[in-house]
Amino acid sequence: MGPALAALELLRNELLLFAAIGLLIGGLDDLLIDLVYAARRLWRSLTVYSRIRRMTARDLPPAGAAGPIAVFVPAWDEADVIVPMLRGCLEKWRDDDVQIFVGVYANDRPTIDAVVDLIARHGGDRVLPVVNHRDGPTTKADCLNQLWHAMRRWERREGRDVLAVVLHDAEDVVHKDALRVIGLLAPRFALVQLPVLPLTSARSRWVAGHYCDEFAEAHGKSLAVREAVGAALPSAGVGCGFNRAALGRIAAARGDLPFDASSLTEDYELGLLLGDEGGRGVMVRMRDADGQVIATREYFPDTLSAAIRQKARWTVGIALAGWDRLGWTGGWRERWMRLRDRRAALAALILLTAYVGLILSASVNAGAWLIGRPLSPLPPPLPALLAMTGVILVWRLLVRMIFVWSAYGPVEALRSVPRTFIANFIAMLAARRAVGIYVRHLRGEALAWDKTAHRFPEPVLATATAR
Repeated sequence: MGPALAALELLRNELLLFAAIGLLIGGLDDLLIDLVYAARRLWRSLTVYSRIRRMTARDLPPAGAAGPIAVFVPAWDEADVIVPMLRGCLEKWRDDDVQIFVGVYANDRPTIDAVVDLIARHGGDRVLPVVNHRDGPTTKADCLNQLWHAMRRWERREGRDVLAVVLHDAEDVVHKDALRVIGLLAPRFALVQLPVLPLTSARSRWVAGHYCDEFAEAHGKSLAVREAVGAALPSAGVGCGFNRAALGRIAAARGDLPFDASSLTEDYELGLLLGDEGGRGVMVRMRDADGQVIATREYFPDTLSAAIRQKARWTVGIALAGWDRLGWTGGWRERWMRLRDRRAALAALILLTAYVGLILSASVNAGAWLIGRPLSPLPPPLPALLAMTGVILVWRLLVRMIFVWSAYGPVEALRSVPRTFIANFIAMLAARRAVGIYVRHLRGEALAWDKTAHRFPEPVLATATAR
């Protein structure tokens, strides 16, 4: 057993060394983001908010002052959620100058019937169904392009130009002040992004809950840092408003197709393309009259398989295909942010190596105890590297807890610590699936709309589960 144990020790040391170096590099990168965020927040507190009161919904122009605003809702197999979603939009935006375009498919009769029934009961002429001439599911971007063409026809018919194009999914819980914010800022910015706050799910505290942790930090800190350093702001695909003229320029360069139908993350790519053209994006965190963040809320996948599928789609579109499609344009700040976006697959490999290394370490310790052999010391510089990565891990968990506490309260902040390990597990399995999808795509397989099943919350939950 001695030679086998020595071989395991050697393998453990190599795996831990690789993992420690990778985790240290990634941790220092994240630490730099934290420092930029802290410096930005301190600077604004000392120079801006010491003189000017923070803006809230009370300071916004009245509903309907800006418009018209077009809202695009792509809907494939969404009969279970599309009616309450659209009803919520009509109720909350009753005074806004808004036209909602819903993309449906001829071979998805239940969704068509649900939309038509909604229009008959509540919608009037403010909701317009647009039937895709291709059978579904195509890609989400293809559905959005059909809505773009329908909007262009509506503009010609009405003799009015749309101010902004807002994207939403069929399961979104919209905020009543969202269009007022977007309408105010869309003339100045190419992209206006409101935060996305996943709803907490009592039936999935751990799988669905890890989205709460990730979005609380990403939309509370990371996107603010991108904006601060001057990098392009990627769209989250929901709760985002595009300046109509800026989107029109993208469309003109693409044969009147602003959304790339061959992409799985057309929203993310569009934000970067607008930045490449010199358009500015802004992440807006504003509170309403009740002190709640003006944000888009929705349930995210609550099963392991659904979360893996969704994360795999994001990894393919951003980290793998996005590398091929968008390249490395822009200055060092832009390249830095794109590198962060595209590290998902490598990060998953590093995490896997770290976990395997820890399992081997436990096995080596058990084997040494069984044969009565003293443990061999870790070779330098491994102990120092492991100590540094340990400190960085504790820091990362604390930072995440702070942002989750701010968005969801102390209970969810505490849950975010064990959920980190669930998120790592999902990321590793999603990366494995993403690589398989990408390899098949390189061999000629077309990318399809691999959407997950959605559900819409009860009205009371929609307003009580995220602060």
